[in-house]
This record gives sequence, structure tokens and C-alpha cells, in this order.
Amino acid sequence: MKNEKLKIKKAEIRYLYDMKSVLYDKRWAKKAPNFELYYMYRNIIQNSKFKIQNSEIRYDETLIPPRLLGKEFVKTKGHEHIGNFGEIYIVLKGEAIFLFQKRKGEEVKDVYYVKAKKGEYVLISPHYGHATINPCPKVLKVANWLSEKCQSDYKSIEMKKGLCYYYTKSGWVKNSAYKKVPKLRFEKPQKSMPKNLAFLYGNY
Repeated sequence: MKNEKLKIKKAEIRYLYDMKSVLYDKRWAKKAPNFELYYMYRNIIQNSKFKIQNSEIRYDETLIPPRLLGKEFVKTKGHEHIGNFGEIYIVLKGEAIFLFQKRKGEEVKDVYYVKAKKGEYVLISPHYGHATINPCPKVLKVANWLSEKCQSDYKSIEMKKGLCYYYTKSGWVKNSAYKKVPKLRFEKPQKSMPKNLAFLYGNY
């Protein structure tokens, strides 16, 4: 896929084989080729329309083409933040589902999702693991802001074969790798950038 005018940096590509451990339809994944799933442009020049004036904040964009991974809609791998850092997303093109879960040790204490369309914002509170899903037949393009100091942890989600729910053609399905899964709830996106950005800096 072309860089869609993001000429500043070459995309980091996530391939199917990078995702095998977190997919719902593992029988399908065993026979599928190792194709490109989505494209991440990290630390690029901020879109002037949605700019946060702080050199500590990193701006990324991600392109997720539409695809079914067997029975499951295409998604990002999912990760948690190390430390007390939050994050902000905005949908630039298409529609997205953001899935969030908060755990204490092995137990998930809270899980919810947000549906967002172009121009809507989604806030990620500290200590919530999260993944982005493209449930639509069009390319999804999202942007995010987070602290340069923030590091991502993928291992805890990989060990559990993904977040505690999968989004499939049949709807939401619980991940059986979790002993106990809370009821999935829904939250609305925000219409504008929040004024208080302290949660981005680990000061939340």
C-alpha cells in the first residue's frame, strides 16, 4: 500500500504472522499466507489541524485496510502502557472500534469498547490495554498522541491470546484464555480534544 502522502517516514508494517498469537480464528491462520495487515507511521510531523504543542508528545498515524482474518475483523495487535501514561486517538478516515480492558494481575476488572467515526476522539486512560478494530469495508486511518517516554508491553496480551473479547462476524466473543471476563460495556467517543492533557504525561 502507498504511503498516502505520509512521506516523512517509511511505514512499519504488521504482518499476519506477527499476530497469530492474538487471533480468534487460529485454524484459519494456520493455512493463511503471511500478508501485510496494517501500516504504522511513528513519530511523524503532526497534522497541523490536530496539533499538540509539546515536544514531548509523539504523533503517529496508522492505516488498517479492511479484511476478515477468518471469522474475526482485522485489528491491531493490542498492548498495554508501561507506567501511568494515557493516550489520545482520533479517527481520520473510516470507522473504528476501540477495545479496552483493565486488569489487576491475571484478573480483568473492566472491559469496554468505543465506536468512533471520522473526527471523533477516543481517550485511553492509564493502565488500560487496548486494540483498534476495522469493522467496515473501507480503509481505516487513525492518529494518536502519546508521550515519548511511554513504552508499550505486548507480552501480557500475547500470553492471553489477545484481549478478553474478539470482534467477529457473529459479534463479540469471549476469549476462553481468561478465567473470568466482565460484561462488555459501551462508551461514546468525544467530539473534541480534551483540555486537560495531564494523563498523557504520566501525571494522571
